Amino acid sequence: MTPLELLSTRLVPLRLVIFDCDGVIVDSEPVSNRIIAEDLTAQGWAMQTAEATRLFLGVTLRDMQPVIETRLGKPLPPGWRGSLTARIVAALAEEATPIPGAVETLRTLTAMGVPWRVASNSSHPEMVAKFARLGIGDLVAGRVHSHTDVARGKPEPDLFLAAAAAEGVDPAACLVIEDSRPGVRAAVAAGMDCLGYAPRSDGMALRALGAVPFQAMADLPRLIETAWRRAA
Repeated sequence: MTPLELLSTRLVPLRLVIFDCDGVIVDSEPVSNRIIAEDLTAQGWAMQTAEATRLFLGVTLRDMQPVIETRLGKPLPPGWRGSLTARIVAALAEEATPIPGAVETLRTLTAMGVPWRVASNSSHPEMVAKFARLGIGDLVAGRVHSHTDVARGKPEPDLFLAAAAAEGVDPAACLVIEDSRPGVRAAVAAGMDCLGYAPRSDGMALRALGAVPFQAMADLPRLIETAWRRAA
């Protein structure tokens, strides 16, 4: 199935688009994973940025902690998550860049009258820094959901269900835009259609989990317009 086929054959009218943040709107993962790799190396687990990306893409610090402590064979220092979050926030405020076409997509959907929200395993301070760096703090205001708002982050469905509830729509009326395996699993668990953003691969890993892959964010407004017109 192609993205166009998915969106043009929906049985439930589209009422809400839910975007992941990292790797979908903001190209923040190289920055965050570099800092995570540096920190874990200092803790005793020698790691490069590529390995941090492979192991922890889309995973919250809360869920990372027991994995890291098991690998190290000892607890992480008290306040580890807060300290690491502060370092990541400071770096993102200086280094975060947009995913090509993402900001334009958000603005186009807004102009079209398509409701959208952001649901991320990032913390609110991280997202504030990222969106401020991109100059879209006002655009996303009131639309942002963090894993800290719910009992369980991705791959559980809580975040996406919270976004749907905030908009007052049924989960089946939602479309999720994701780039990570935990995110796709969360979308499927929430009962939502999912497009998997895979700009540097064929997206088969995401397809295997239930997403329909696409490669260019610039294509998204046209694809969503197809479903939105049918829903109108």
